[in-house]
Amino acid sequence: MAKTKVKESEKMSSIAYKLHGQLIRKKLGIFFATDIFLFIALSFMWVFTEEWTHFGKIGIRFDRYFTTRGDGFLNLKYVVESLDGDVMEVNAYKAFILIICIVGISMLFHFLNIAIAYYGEYKKIKKTLRPINEMALKAEEISKMSFDNSKYHTIENAIEHISPEQTSSLSLGDSDLEGIEAAMNNMLERMHETYLQQTRFVNDASHELRTPIAVIQGYANMLDRWGKEDEEILDESITAIKNESDHMNHLVEQLLFLARGDAGRNEMKMEYVCMNDIMQEIYEESVMIDENHVYKYDEKYQGIHMEADPGMIKQAMRILVDNAAKYTEKGDEIVLSIGIAEDEDMHRYPYIQVQDTGIGMAEVDVKHMFERFYRADDTRKVQGTGLGLSISKWIVDKHGGHFEITSRKEIGTRIRIVFDGE
Repeated sequence: MAKTKVKESEKMSSIAYKLHGQLIRKKLGIFFATDIFLFIALSFMWVFTEEWTHFGKIGIRFDRYFTTRGDGFLNLKYVVESLDGDVMEVNAYKAFILIICIVGISMLFHFLNIAIAYYGEYKKIKKTLRPINEMALKAEEISKMSFDNSKYHTIENAIEHISPEQTSSLSLGDSDLEGIEAAMNNMLERMHETYLQQTRFVNDASHELRTPIAVIQGYANMLDRWGKEDEEILDESITAIKNESDHMNHLVEQLLFLARGDAGRNEMKMEYVCMNDIMQEIYEESVMIDENHVYKYDEKYQGIHMEADPGMIKQAMRILVDNAAKYTEKGDEIVLSIGIAEDEDMHRYPYIQVQDTGIGMAEVDVKHMFERFYRADDTRKVQGTGLGLSISKWIVDKHGGHFEITSRKEIGTRIRIVFDGE
C-alpha cells in the first residue's frame, strides 16, 4: 500500500511541476510584454518632450531620423527637421541608456517577484491538488481490494435489515468494509432524522385536525338530539360548525402548501418587480381589512427592484402582518417598512419588515418560531394553526432571503426579511 502512495505522489508532483512551469512561463510572458511596452512608452515620452521643448508643437510631417555621423553609437543623435527648415539635433545616447536602466530595473523587480513567490506558488498548487491525490489513492486502494462472496453477503444482509426507525449504528464487523460501513451509517442517520420529522408532522397534523372534527361532531350530535326543535341550539350549532369548518379548511390548505413545497411542486413565478409597490399594496390592504389597529408605512428607500414571485411575497408578508395583529392590543401601532441594510463590508441588502407593539416573545420561543405547529404557551389562547410562519419561511428561503428577529416580552416584535442583494 505504501508503494502505491509513493507512486501516486510522484505522479501528482509531476503534474504540479508542469502546472507550476506553465504559471511561470505565463508570468514571464506578461512581464516581458510589460517591459517592452514600458521601453516604447518611455522612448515616445522622451521624443515628445524634446520636440515640444524645441518647436513648441509636435509636427506630424516633420522629418525624423537617428544618425551617428560615422562617430559610433556613443554619438547617437536624434534629428528632426521642420517644414520651415528649423533643425533639432539632440544626443540620444544618454536618453537611451537611461531608458534601458529603467526597463532593466523593472525586469529585475519582475524576476525577484517570480523568485520570491516560486516556492510558495508551488506549495499552493500542491495543496490544491491534494484532494485529487487522495481521491486517486483511495480509488486505487478500492480497485485493489479483494471482495469475496462473503463480503457481498455481509453488505446485502445489512441493507435488508435497515429500518428508518433504527437508532443504533450499523456494524459490518469487517475492516475491509469500514468505508462502506461509515457511509451506510451516515445514510441511516439522515434517514432516521427524516423519518422522525415526517412522524412528528403527521402526529401534529392529526392532533390539529382532531379538535375541529371533534367540535363539528359534537355540535352535529347536539343538533340531532335537540336542534331540530330548539332554534337557539340550531343557530349556535350552525355558527360553530361553520367556524370550525373554515378553520379546518385553512389548516388543510396550509398543510397542502407545505406538502407540495416539500415535494418541490409549488410553482414559483419569478419576475422583476418593484418591492415598494408590493409593500404599498400590503399596507393599503391591512388598513382596509383591520380597523382595530393603527398601521403606518415607512418607506426608507424608493425604487427597490428584484426578481421575486409577487404573489408569494405578499403571502409571506400577510402572514407576518396577521400575526402582528393577533398579538397586538386594539388601537396599538403596527409599522410596515422597506429599506436597504448594509453590513460591515458595505454590501447592500434590501429588506421588508413588520414591527408591532404586542406581547413579544421569549428568546426560547424565537428559536423555535418557524417550526411547524410550534406555538408559545402565551399564544395558545389566540386561534391559529402554528403553520403560518413555516410557510413564510419556506417562501423566503426560496427567494434566497433570511429572517432577522428582534423581540422583547411586553414590548413587541420586529421581523425583518432580508434578501441577498439589491
